Amino acid sequence: MKKLIILFMTLILCLTISSCATSSNQATTTTTSTSTTVTSEWTSENNSITNQFNFVSIWGTSSSDVYAVGNVGTILHYDGTAWSNMTSGTKNYLNGVWGSSPSDVFTVGLGGGKILHYDGNAWSNMPTGTSNTFYAVWGSSSSDVFATEAPSGIIHYNGKTWSKITQGIPASTLWGVWGSSSTDVFAVGSEGIILHYDGNAWSSMPTGTTNTFYAVWGSSSSNVFAVGSGGIIMHYNGNSWSNLSSSSATSDLGAVWGSSPTDVYAVGSGGTILHYDGNAWSSMPSGTSDTLSAVWGSSSSDIYTVGTDGIILHYSGQ
Repeated sequence: MKKLIILFMTLILCLTISSCATSSNQATTTTTSTSTTVTSEWTSENNSITNQFNFVSIWGTSSSDVYAVGNVGTILHYDGTAWSNMTSGTKNYLNGVWGSSPSDVFTVGLGGGKILHYDGNAWSNMPTGTSNTFYAVWGSSSSDVFATEAPSGIIHYNGKTWSKITQGIPASTLWGVWGSSSTDVFAVGSEGIILHYDGNAWSSMPTGTTNTFYAVWGSSSSNVFAVGSGGIIMHYNGNSWSNLSSSSATSDLGAVWGSSPTDVYAVGSGGTILHYDGNAWSSMPSGTSDTLSAVWGSSSSDIYTVGTDGIILHYSGQ
C-alpha cells in the first residue's frame, strides 16, 4: 500500500517539483482560507496549498499542532486555523512523521538515509550513517526513537546518534512501527511479518498470514491492530494475534489509529475508511476515491486522514 503510494509519487515528481519549492526556514501561515465540502461525516480541507502535494503520513501533538508530510520534501503544519508550508530543505519523499513534543519532531524519507528533526524553529538533517530509505518512525521519548529501513532493518536513536539494529531483524521490508512503551514495540512488514521488542531484543511473532502489513497501532500492550494488503486486519490481545478483518472491505489498508479501544480507524485505497466500535468494523463514506495513506487525531472528535491529490479529510465527530 505505502509502497504503491511511493511509486505513484515517483511518477509525478517531474510534474510537481517546480511548483512545490518553499521559501523560508520556518512555517509561514497561508492566507488561503480552508475550504470545507461536506462528505457525510468527513469534510475536505483541500485548498490551493494542500492541492500541490501527495501526503503519506500525518501526526500531531494537539488539535493546533499537526504535521502532514509527503512528496518532494513536503511538510505542512496546521496551527488550528490554517495549513502552512514548512521548509524541509529536501526534495526527498517523506514517508513518516512522529515526535515527542512540539519542539521534538522527526520525519523520515525516501533515499539518502533521510531523517529530519524539528526543534520548534527549523528542520535540520540528521546523520544516519546510511543512504537507505526509511518508511516509518515512532518513539517512546526524545531519546528512544525507532525508524524502519529499506530493504530491511531498524535503526534506533538514543538522543545523540542513530545506530542500526541487526539482531532479530529478518530480511523483509518493514513498513510500520509503533509501541506502547520503550519495552513494548511492534514493527510490521512484508509477508505477514510482525516483530516485537521487549526492551532487550527483537523477535518474530506468529501471525498465520502472508499478507503484507503496512501499519500498526494500539491503545495498550494488550490491544494492538495491524493492517495491510487485501484489507487484512489483525488484532493482538497481549497473548496472540487473531484475524479481525472486515468481510466487506478488501481494499489495501495503509494506516490505522484510534482514540480508544472502541474508536479505531483504518484507511486505504479507493478512499476506504473503516471504523471499529469495539465489536465490529463498519465502512464510512469518505467522498473520495483517492488513496488514503495515513490517519491520526487528537481526540475522538478531531481526526484527520490524508492521501494522494492533496486530500485532507477531517472528522469532527458530528
